[in-house]
Amino acid sequence: MPRRTATMLASTLMLIVLLCAGVFLPVPYAEMSPGPTVNTLGDHDGEPVLRIDGRKTYPTDGHLNMTTVRVTSADYRMNLVEAVYGWLAHDNKVVPHDTLYPDGKTEEQSTQENAEEFSQSQESAKVAALKELDVPVKSWVIVSTVVKGSPAEGKLHAGDVIKSVDGSVVREPADVAELVTKHKPGEDVDFTIVPAKEQAAAEKENRTPKRTEKITITTRASDDAGDERAVVGIAAGTDHTFPFTIDIELADVGGPSAGLMFALGIYDKLTPGSLTGGEFVAGTGTIDDAGKVGPIGGIEMKTVGARAKGAEYFLTPADNCEAAAADAPEGLTLIKVDTIHDALGALKDLGSGDPADLPTCTAS
Repeated sequence: MPRRTATMLASTLMLIVLLCAGVFLPVPYAEMSPGPTVNTLGDHDGEPVLRIDGRKTYPTDGHLNMTTVRVTSADYRMNLVEAVYGWLAHDNKVVPHDTLYPDGKTEEQSTQENAEEFSQSQESAKVAALKELDVPVKSWVIVSTVVKGSPAEGKLHAGDVIKSVDGSVVREPADVAELVTKHKPGEDVDFTIVPAKEQAAAEKENRTPKRTEKITITTRASDDAGDERAVVGIAAGTDHTFPFTIDIELADVGGPSAGLMFALGIYDKLTPGSLTGGEFVAGTGTIDDAGKVGPIGGIEMKTVGARAKGAEYFLTPADNCEAAAADAPEGLTLIKVDTIHDALGALKDLGSGDPADLPTCTAS
């Protein structure tokens, strides 16, 4: 066989081997891409995204779209060819697998966590919107989760209302950890609670809970690195009672990043006129009960998805502004927001036809 032919044959075989390796060789990466966007003022799958009963609502127009990101599943193993294609594709982003699924989380664990975060974001969106409207909301501290195998397991339950710890009144979730960690591991701590069932019955009957219980739990040392501290194995959260019904109907969405857009949609429906003035506004951002807007992941994917849907303005968490502005889609104005109050101010400027002074995001 001539040397030239042999060289070409060897090169071809090597190329085939490399291509096969690229197809079958798994790499520790995952992919993010633009997901669907949904107008919080409209319908989704034939049902209103926001349904409010027991309070007067007003007609709305325009768009206040929440945005999403598609990600590969926890158990999907990307190959080298897919990773390279994703790196080259403008609208996709390839990231280390552990970025999306840290600590070896399974698909089931990730889905459960996202569902819990989504539920909490809905509650905070309602609270933030009603606070802007000066509508009173009753709040209390609850047991959010109980760690399996912890000292609290079987003694405290999710939904129990924490009235006090060692006789000190609990007003914020952070108070619980502060009071528990005053102890040394192995010492007893006393919780005064309203059991979850009693609290639920009281809410249903619109009365003050009648029964409290005193629960004593022996603390243990935390598993965290660093200084030893006492824990009982619970996470504290906040629950609320609203003066009327606000339902957010949106399936197959997880995570906390739609909080801001839900809050704005609620506010718009409860106030006369249109916040957007008919403009197509999209956005993202977590929100807490006080109306503080927090950063989210996948901002570049969300701006691309919003613009493709038709958005001209995008409400952007302040901490995401620089990253979003570095590669903003043409024709999309990024509006910087740090609180729901900022967002409402910007929307009112848009609605009045005066967008010149909008606080926009700029790249460094």
